[in-house]
Amino acid sequence: MNSVLAPFWLALQFLTRLPTPAQEPRPEDLGRSVLAYPLVGLILGLVLVLVGIGLAAIPGAPVLLVVALVLTFWVALTGALHLDGLADTVDAWVGGQRHPERAQAIMKDPACGPMAVAALVLILLLKGTALVAVVETGAWVALLLAVLLGRVVPPVLFLTTPYVNPVGLGADMAKHLPRSAAIGVVGGSAAVVLVLGLLSGLWGVIPALVAAGLTLWVATRVLRHWLGGFTGDTAGATLELVETLTLVILVLTLSH
Repeated sequence: MNSVLAPFWLALQFLTRLPTPAQEPRPEDLGRSVLAYPLVGLILGLVLVLVGIGLAAIPGAPVLLVVALVLTFWVALTGALHLDGLADTVDAWVGGQRHPERAQAIMKDPACGPMAVAALVLILLLKGTALVAVVETGAWVALLLAVLLGRVVPPVLFLTTPYVNPVGLGADMAKHLPRSAAIGVVGGSAAVVLVLGLLSGLWGVIPALVAAGLTLWVATRVLRHWLGGFTGDTAGATLELVETLTLVILVLTLSH
């Protein structure tokens, strides 16, 4: 496999269910793959937007059905990876808030408690309701920006917060991540989101970026205090929160 493209393929393989070439990842490629997360977010967002536009263009297609299909495709395309992280994190918070070791054990349990189910329902309800406005107004760029900004979360966490587990894929990513390049990727991605939002007339991109930054700031401090750092599950949960919050803010400010 081309060593230059290996990190991109790894990122695409990890964040989506799109077909990728077979590969034997090296630790350094795993670290560099984090740099490609926002690019994968951009690709994922574009795919969802194209699917949504195509469905909405069907004569007589009910808005709610279009929303349901886009949301279903969204979950399927990501393999519900981050939703799983959200559910595990909620269960761990409820069952092991004061005990980091117990919290990490709960995250490994495949069972899903009632609070986790409630969190999943609420997140999907918020996304679905926001998508209704996106379909009705044709403001598909809001979906694109939310998906893109969500994939900036993992690089930020790797830059600012220790990774809890000493072994595994996440540990290799943390160890081999080129930090200066990651800082540039995060800054460049935020700039792309801002420019695309403003060029599309979505002034709400400014409060969305501020809210995403504050969410990450709070999350890093909570995770340090609670677990001593972040895990794959908590990264997924934080991504879901930032992605949903961004989409909701952009939709709430559409009329302005």
